[in-house]
Amino acid sequence: MRKAKRNHSTLDLTTDEIISVRDVTVQFGSKKVLDGLNLDIHRGEILGFIGPSGAGKSVLMRTILGLNKKVSGHIKILGQDIDEISDQEKVEIDMRMGVLFQHGALFSALNVLENIQVPMREYLDLSPKLMDELARLKISLVGLEADTAEKYPSELSGGMIKRAALARALALDPHIVFLDEPTSGLDPIGAADFDLLIEDLRDTMGLTVYMVTHDLDSLYAVCDRIAVLGHKKVMVEGTIEEMLKFDDPWVQSYFRGKRARQIVPRDRHPKTDIKETAE
Repeated sequence: MRKAKRNHSTLDLTTDEIISVRDVTVQFGSKKVLDGLNLDIHRGEILGFIGPSGAGKSVLMRTILGLNKKVSGHIKILGQDIDEISDQEKVEIDMRMGVLFQHGALFSALNVLENIQVPMREYLDLSPKLMDELARLKISLVGLEADTAEKYPSELSGGMIKRAALARALALDPHIVFLDEPTSGLDPIGAADFDLLIEDLRDTMGLTVYMVTHDLDSLYAVCDRIAVLGHKKVMVEGTIEEMLKFDDPWVQSYFRGKRARQIVPRDRHPKTDIKETAE
């Protein structure tokens, strides 16, 4: 079990580039999925990462997280090249990152409180009472009712599972949160509420958010910048307006196709109550 040690941090917590990906290539067998890919993720932004199904969006996320091996290239997180740091520094970087997987990935045998405490038990040395208090704080932070703490994943709605998994991702107060299709499976109201929750958490906690998504509404509502994966690289990155001007058939079809929408200023999006109940 890895525990954080009290030592001087080598991480650059003030850098504007929270994550920098340079010339990264990932290959599985003979299939090259990413080829010389470059991408920067800036402090405090919500980055929407999109691309065709099977293009490698989740592969890049897992590679940044260290779950996939890369053939070549460099990844810096908080100023540190992840291939050139000590095991203790890797632990410290891991603690700065939270992950919400597409289907929540909650442990079915643990209740919500215990699920949120999993990262605390892995990385920290805290008393049970303090872990309970911190976990309940995260439950409230993501808009769940207090009694959700004792519920098991099988007792939760889809929206509640997303929020509980998000609470676990926030357990260690990370600097960056990775979201893999966070609104998939949610109804339009639930998805809109979740978008607002992410934006509120970014603003109140100073988070940087990397969001893999297919949801056009999320891109318009909360993303500061969008990066498009195609042909094994990031083809274009920028604002919605810049996406609309980019001359590529897939990008134009995505943003101007039958399901496209007009730009709606953020201050016109109505805010609704973010509390999620079992009903």
